[in-house]
Amino acid sequence: MSTPTLEDLTPAGTDFAKDPHPLYASLRERGPVHRVRTPDGRESWLIVGNDEARAALTDPRLRNDIRYSPDWEDDGGYAIGLNMLQVDPPHHTRLRKFVAKEFTPRRIEELRPRISRWTGELLDAMLPLGRADLVESFALPLPLTVICELLGVPVGDRAAFREWSNEVVLPSSPEAAGAAAQAMTAYFVSLIEAKRQSPGDDLLSALTTATDDDGDRLSPDELLGMAFVLLVAGHETTVNLISSGVHELLRHPDQLAALRADWSLLDGAIEEMLRYGCPVERCAFRYTAEPVEIGGTTVPAREPVIVVLAAAARDPRHFPDPDRFDIRREARGHLAFGHGVHHCIGAPLARMEAAIALKALLERCPDLAFDVDPAALSWRPSMALRGLLALPVRFTPQR
Repeated sequence: MSTPTLEDLTPAGTDFAKDPHPLYASLRERGPVHRVRTPDGRESWLIVGNDEARAALTDPRLRNDIRYSPDWEDDGGYAIGLNMLQVDPPHHTRLRKFVAKEFTPRRIEELRPRISRWTGELLDAMLPLGRADLVESFALPLPLTVICELLGVPVGDRAAFREWSNEVVLPSSPEAAGAAAQAMTAYFVSLIEAKRQSPGDDLLSALTTATDDDGDRLSPDELLGMAFVLLVAGHETTVNLISSGVHELLRHPDQLAALRADWSLLDGAIEEMLRYGCPVERCAFRYTAEPVEIGGTTVPAREPVIVVLAAAARDPRHFPDPDRFDIRREARGHLAFGHGVHHCIGAPLARMEAAIALKALLERCPDLAFDVDPAALSWRPSMALRGLLALPVRFTPQR
């Protein structure tokens, strides 16, 4: 067993945001676990190996509960309400049961024709222009519409919600993030009360009125946390999956041609996009409840641990030639949606949205191309979510 020296990620700067994988590969060659200083100045333990990541995500000694953080009284980010990402079993089990009861495969499948319609409407608006920012015009509004429809967020409120969500996830300043969190909290409290008074045929109404066999219900704080996690996490991942997926296909024209020639490759292509692009770069912080040995390294108690899903997805022990984008690869087994009890409950919905969106876009834009040098594209400066800030593309205008 060993105690690694502190690795400083900060000097990586913007290059790290553009492409973190060379640094992750360098760390992985020296071992699966490292003590690091992240670009935001925090010291944490970083897990970059696939086996070690998978083990850590199922180890009950690694807690999601923020109270195990060494500075939890001052920390906690801008999370709203009591949500599934910051609790452990049995509390997590109870919360997830309420969502699983309502977030069923039937409810998701019923969305398919509407997702296809919304996809077509977005393309109808975009295609006459000849060029567009694919994030702003397509990859963002589609998942946002889907999750807002699923949860029952009125159309007129969605622009404000998007602004709050973006500020909370990618803060421009602590003050702005705090103000956005307060505004979102007030909005959710009002929306939940409206659903309680007049339930509709939507997921948030169902959660507001749901009871289990013992008559148990979600508390106001739990409902608030549930709304926050489902609305924010319910679209951010899919935005990144669609935009980065198109980005990789355009960067690899042979793979794009293969997919257009054989749509039976689509499901496998999406799995490779999830592995290669990994829309969620790292999972929510874990905290050691006691000293824990991970990959031959002992992490002391009450220490923050970052499981880097993107690094695990490029581990050559599991994925041969991992830096090669190959839609025919057997990519299942990646950890893009997490692993264990915190595995993303919305993964089937994200996969369905991406499949519908990508097929429609590529069929209707046979000459889709970058409208900017790919090297000039900007990526979100965050270790949490991996995604493009914008994706300018061009195509033959269609009327």
